Amino acid sequence: MKKLLIPALLSALIVGCSSTPIPDDNGGAPVESRTGGSNTGVAPVVAGGLDSRGLPRELTDPKSTLAQRSIYFDLDSYEVKGEYKDLVAAHAKYLVANRGFKVLLQGNTDERGSREYNLSLGQKRADAVKRSLTLLGAREDQVESVSLGEEKPKNDGHDESAWAENRRADILYRAADGRGEF
Repeated sequence: MKKLLIPALLSALIVGCSSTPIPDDNGGAPVESRTGGSNTGVAPVVAGGLDSRGLPRELTDPKSTLAQRSIYFDLDSYEVKGEYKDLVAAHAKYLVANRGFKVLLQGNTDERGSREYNLSLGQKRADAVKRSLTLLGAREDQVESVSLGEEKPKNDGHDESAWAENRRADILYRAADGRGEF
């Protein structure tokens, strides 16, 4: 038994001391330069299913429910109206199925009211939509809400139809890799 143990230990010692040669870094395959300009005659390729901002077409196709990104409110209200519940549910469902996506909810108001009041109301509108999305399964870290108050009107008019367009919360999307609208 002792005769077999000594040669086995010597073999293990020799194998353990051997080294693997390090490959030469200069011997790699050549890399082709792909720099090009507008004179190449080649149009930029957009990955299938993505728009120019890198968002999936289902979020931007006008025929898709998810392309509707504004939720409108009544005057001085931050209650999500019944007519928008299905839209909010569709966005929540998308966020549940696509955990890498995040949304920014921007609460907006019309021009009436003080600046402070409008900032507060805009935040309440964005938070109301956020609450609905999270109750329907979206994670808290997927949804951020901010108020723009009256600073980003959709319609610059000064009548009831213009004010109605400006009382809203907008939904903006961003993918996990940073592609998107914010």
